[in-house]
Amino acid sequence: MAVRRYLQLDVFSARPGAGNALGVIVDSDGLDSQGMQAIAAWLNLSETIFFLPPDEGASYHVRIFTPKGELPFAGHPSVGAAWAAVELGLATPDEDGRLVQQCAAGMLPVHVQGGRWFRQIKVRSPQAERREQPVPVLPDGLATLAHPGQSPVLWNNGPDWWLLQASSEAALRRYTPELAAIAALPGRGKLAVFAPADRPDVGYQYVVRAFAPGVGVNEDPVTGSANALVAAHLLAQGRIKPGDQYLASQGRELGRNGEVRVQVDIDSQIWIGGEVQPVISGQIEW
Repeated sequence: MAVRRYLQLDVFSARPGAGNALGVIVDSDGLDSQGMQAIAAWLNLSETIFFLPPDEGASYHVRIFTPKGELPFAGHPSVGAAWAAVELGLATPDEDGRLVQQCAAGMLPVHVQGGRWFRQIKVRSPQAERREQPVPVLPDGLATLAHPGQSPVLWNNGPDWWLLQASSEAALRRYTPELAAIAALPGRGKLAVFAPADRPDVGYQYVVRAFAPGVGVNEDPVTGSANALVAAHLLAQGRIKPGDQYLASQGRELGRNGEVRVQVDIDSQIWIGGEVQPVISGQIEW
């Protein structure tokens, strides 16, 4: 047993309690994969990250675990990891605010702007790819929710996510997830449903809900990887273009108010970002 520094952060949130909680194990020396998985399962947060010594070319190195398994990439852990690395002095951005995150998905560019009380972080998502997969039969609720003519499509940027456009924001917010059917979907049982905002004056342009019962998270409060894939899907359909950016709302159905800033750069790469709030600082004995 060792005493390890521990943080709990609220990611994609302008105030504590509005985003997605992230567990951060700062001192991961002596932990193998089984030990990391055990801690993540015990904490029972959407994700927990573990800092490790970085390889050459990386500013910092993290591994990302859900309660049921490791992920090659996830958005809110990556944004939170960059915040923690800077705050704890584990990494220092260059004069342009750039860092490089090492994770199982590879070396990911990161940009940091501002100071502790208003530090904006954005991370470039791994390259998104659409996977050719037979369209699953949807349960009644999802079939009713789907926008006319839209079927689920499977995308990957490290993790797999099925994406489905809802008929409207209002319908999406009312939807009660059919968790058993979603958990049975190929790609570890993960589905993100999105819709354009019903009104232009609400401050966000898209609303997203993400269900991942296949990896132990019935509904994720705010999900960077899924938001990045929604953007890749919209880009592939010509509904957004390089240089565009928008704000996505997620988590209100769980009592949160997450905000994900999504940007498509001139090279058609997807960046996701937002604010991070420190909530807990202490130690864990494991």
